[in-house]
Amino acid sequence: MRKVILYIATSLDGYIAKPDDDLSFLSIVEQEGQDYGYADFVKNVDAVIVGRKTYDKVISMGFDFPHANKDAYVITRTSRPNIGSVKFYAGDLKLLVDKLKSEKGKNIFCDGGAEIVNELLKFDLIDEYIISILPILVGKGTKLFKDGRPEQQVELVSVRSFDKGLTQLHYKRTEK
Repeated sequence: MRKVILYIATSLDGYIAKPDDDLSFLSIVEQEGQDYGYADFVKNVDAVIVGRKTYDKVISMGFDFPHANKDAYVITRTSRPNIGSVKFYAGDLKLLVDKLKSEKGKNIFCDGGAEIVNELLKFDLIDEYIISILPILVGKGTKLFKDGRPEQQVELVSVRSFDKGLTQLHYKRTEK
């Protein structure tokens, strides 16, 4: 069965963005030739779920959507026309994930943002977490994990540390 895997970076104090969706702090760990396992990770996914705000942020930075070669779902409250393989999905997120998990294919990449992550957590739909912790305390912004979600147990799969101070934690959901 396909797994939903959250692959995301956060500050040590749990923020995925500073106020005004500022992602500049991510640059502190940039290192030529180092992608922190991202290329290997994306080889094992063929579907992507991303929130509309995250999608719009990537586009506003002048980038093409990096997952346009995969079955991509931008979760939104307002319908938009699809752009190639990028589908704007305004339906029930749980129904979409259950459908994707039941289909044959590689894993499903949750690329954020916080609202999507927390909606998936509400329904216990994330199977694995690959969280890169950056060596910075940003103080305020968008928290990765919001309050008000169910408690969930996870077990550690691996820990990797890198020269620039980034530590990558890989957890999987504890089986029930």
